Order: sequence, then C-alpha cells, then structure tokens
Amino acid sequence: MPSLVEIQRGVAAAMISGDADALAGLGIVAGTISPAARIAIYRSNVFGNYRKALATTFPVVRQLVGAAFFNAAADDYVRAHPSTRGDVNRYGDDLARFLGAYEPARALAYLPDVARLEWAIDQAAIAADAPPFDLAALAALPEKAHAGLRFVLHPSAQLIESHYPILHIWQVNQADFEGPAEVDLREGGDSLLVVRGECGLDIQRLEPGEAALLKGFAAGETLAVAADLAIEAEATFDLPAALRRHVANQALAAFVAPESSIEERPR
Repeated sequence: MPSLVEIQRGVAAAMISGDADALAGLGIVAGTISPAARIAIYRSNVFGNYRKALATTFPVVRQLVGAAFFNAAADDYVRAHPSTRGDVNRYGDDLARFLGAYEPARALAYLPDVARLEWAIDQAAIAADAPPFDLAALAALPEKAHAGLRFVLHPSAQLIESHYPILHIWQVNQADFEGPAEVDLREGGDSLLVVRGECGLDIQRLEPGEAALLKGFAAGETLAVAADLAIEAEATFDLPAALRRHVANQALAAFVAPESSIEERPR
C-alpha cells in the first residue's frame, strides 16, 4: 500500500503534469465520472488559483501581455516550477527567469526585468522590519575603524538592474498614471532600489556610484572596498552624501564594526 507521501506525489504528478501513469497508480474509484475527469476538476481549480496569485504579484506583466497570454504562461510556469511551499501567495520567484527562456515571449526582451521589479516590490512589502539605524554607535567608533565597517541593508531593500527603462514601463502601467503612455526602449536602462521606509514602499533610481556601493554592501564588502567600487563606477561619487541618503531612506539598517574597533570604543 502506498504511503501518504507517495499518494500526494502521485496526485501532484497527475494533476499538475498530467502524468497518465501517476493517475492510473492512484486507483481512483470514480463512479460514473472517469478518474481523468475527476482530476481535471481539481486541476482547473489549482491552475486557476495559481493564475490569480501570480496576477496579484505581477499585475504589470499581465497588463503588458494580456490575460490570455499571461494565463498560458502562468500554466506553463506552474508545470515547469511546481510550488515547494504551502503559501501560494509567496510563489513566483522564478517567473522572471522562466520568462527569459519562454519562447512565446522572446520578442519582449524587457519582460523578465519587469517581472524582477514586481517580485522585488512584492518581497519588499512583506519583508521583516528592522530597528532604526544606530547613528550614536556609529559616531562613537574611532575614525580608523571606518574603512573596515560593513553596512547591512534593510531586509526590504532590493536592488534591480536592467538594460531597459523598466521603472518607466512600470509607472505608465499604474492605474493612477497620468500623461503619455508611450515608452521608448532606447531611453536607457535602470538601476533601482526598492525599499520599505516610514512612508511605505519606495522605488528609487540609483546613480552608478550608489548602485555599486549598495551592491558592495549587499555582497558583504567593507566600506573601503564598496567605496572603491563606487568611485570606479562614477568618478564624481560623493560617499558621505550617499551614506546620509541611504541611512535616511532606511536602505541601510545597521553596520558591523571590526572587532578591534569595538574594544577601543569610548565607554
């Protein structure tokens, strides 16, 4: 007799993938309705729920391609990337990568990056909170410790880069947008920061230096290394101004000081 896990896997294979062998192995007693027809009822409900969940997370992607295209892509995505968690509202982290290889969307080269932006917005909205940045503790550190500081991004902070003007694309597809709806893909790319602050969710364009600095922090680099990356990306980069800005907008939530500097901190 199959275990509960084996039965669950069989149901998933029959329902999501349409696996005829898995369906036959379930031994469904269907009465006047065939086993395939019974599974099809559940399949319709499951795929419908996934479509709704993905449409909620990726409304601009859906608007760009239309409902029929989006639903077909969502169904194909579900088959290729079955959910591994119980919360369907946390589903969709691989959609951008899926769309990048999705043949029917090949002509829409910007679409995966729009999906990345929408996923970043979704994740920023549900990320954990963080205590306010401890400016007093930072000020108490000896100056020689500054180069070795490692800054920690807020849990909601998401960095997105694209060769396309994805923020403009996203903006013109908002319900409250006013103005010309045309987007010229030759406008240039975007480096974006998505972060949740005191006033709610915010999407900010980053200059090359800021983008390099925050990417360095996200990778765990020290202030000295991240600053060098920023100056390499933008010769006129102003480090103090960037630090002030991103502490104020809560993109930077904390710092980790070298152990030696902690021991030398005034008491």
